[in-house]
Amino acid sequence: MQSLKIAATGMSAQQMRVDVISNNLANMSTTAYNARRAEFADLHYQQLTRPGTINASDGTIVPTGVQIGLGVRPSAVSVDHRQGSLSATGGELDIAIDGDGYLEVTLPSGASAYTRDGGLKLSPEGLIVTSDGYPVIPEITVPDDTRSISISPDGEVFAYFDGEVEAESLGQFTLADFSNEKGLEAIGDNLFLETEASGPPLVTDPGEDGLGTIRQGYLEDSSVDAVREITDLIQAQRGYELNAKVITAVDQMLGATTQIR
Repeated sequence: MQSLKIAATGMSAQQMRVDVISNNLANMSTTAYNARRAEFADLHYQQLTRPGTINASDGTIVPTGVQIGLGVRPSAVSVDHRQGSLSATGGELDIAIDGDGYLEVTLPSGASAYTRDGGLKLSPEGLIVTSDGYPVIPEITVPDDTRSISISPDGEVFAYFDGEVEAESLGQFTLADFSNEKGLEAIGDNLFLETEASGPPLVTDPGEDGLGTIRQGYLEDSSVDAVREITDLIQAQRGYELNAKVITAVDQMLGATTQIR
């Protein structure tokens, strides 16, 4: 009986759905985290009688046929790229991207990665880096005697010094955009890598070519909706229980078959 295998694929699918939901809930407080959603597709079918087959008895065409499905499979875990709400922090190096776009950073391997986590810091050399110490591209160094920093909506970084009225420009942040954001590869630490599915990055200044602007003193919150996640969790639990009941029912049917004398 195929029912055991079919129900097993259903239980596996619901378990995967719970895994995704639990990861979303675990990252409710992660800066700029985007919620994930598990997506599924039905498996191939046994074509016992194909639709359109000619009935041998009288020559008529079978209108629907007999197709037995063999279960379900995971097709994707997609990322919901809706922007989270912006929370004021007042930090000079806390920035939020209001709109589309990613900051580009340099990994220790020399490769580029992309993030929306704007909780930036200063390295011992005064270089603007992420919380994990990855330099932001283009590299901007803040002098030791800087009194305060101002970041404009178009990403330009200004430094103020004691005894000087005019601010000094230190550089400008750029943003990267992708034709298919869902094709980015998540590697943890709020970082993404470019893939063939995402396409190459389009790098430009904030506020241009449809990209967002920079908000200094803000951070982007996680986009996880706790109420929706709990509702999905209940649905996944019920789906798992129903597939388990199918296995119990099939086992009882097989038991009845073996008891026939």
